[in-house]
Amino acid sequence: MRAAMDARGPLCVGVDPHASLLASWGLADDIQGLERFTYTVVEALAGTVAVFKPQAAFFERFGSRGVAVLERATADLRAAGGLVVMDAKRGDIGSTMAAYAEAFLRKDAPLFSDALTVSPYLGYGSLEPAVDLARSTGTGLFVLALTSNPEGAEVQRAVRTEDGRTIGATMLNHLAEENAGADPMGSFGAVVGATLGDLSAFDLDINGPLLAPGIGAQGATPADLPRVFGDAVRNVVPNVSRGVLKAGPDAAALRSAAERYANEIREAVGG
Repeated sequence: MRAAMDARGPLCVGVDPHASLLASWGLADDIQGLERFTYTVVEALAGTVAVFKPQAAFFERFGSRGVAVLERATADLRAAGGLVVMDAKRGDIGSTMAAYAEAFLRKDAPLFSDALTVSPYLGYGSLEPAVDLARSTGTGLFVLALTSNPEGAEVQRAVRTEDGRTIGATMLNHLAEENAGADPMGSFGAVVGATLGDLSAFDLDINGPLLAPGIGAQGATPADLPRVFGDAVRNVVPNVSRGVLKAGPDAAALRSAAERYANEIREAVGG
């Protein structure tokens, strides 16, 4: 991921074919519209953008045919040199967590991805099967820590009575332990919203990537990144979805929007 962002620019494009976006492209909210949207994004951006984050739910809502579109898109993005972070936010315990991990991180799985978003709110230890599989397959995880939705603070900023840490800070601490000694950074990242403002109360230096949603339609800008992430900004993976996708369906316009965001982010983070 570090090499990909250095070569292609520090940008993750979300692939989010929700109904309103399909409509803005003049497409129907059906499997044909999903296919047209998804394959246009892949063809336009797969060879130039470093990281892609498909939102699995927008494909799953079409059933098996939608999942088939996601399978093909994931394979095509990776074949063109893009890294795929599957945004499925899986979280469970024991063999169920292991099965979720296998669906996305086992190398012969139809949806094999470079990383998976996971929820630790059944306890960080519940993620152990996914952590183990990621280590064995050379893939990664992005753990929900400080998310951009306002409701997230209800849990993530709650104080633990045992040691005084908030829940979000506890998750960051676990990830720092997972990544200890890795160079240039570890494979276990956190999801930290770019819209959250001053996060100086949290230690974001987890020696791993920080997936940062919220740029564009949610109100954050590339210029906000140094203020939000401080010294950890070098490892931020800024995610832009609608800010890029609304430029479609023209492929050249999609590429131009992605390039513009990548350049703005590179300038903002100083590299």
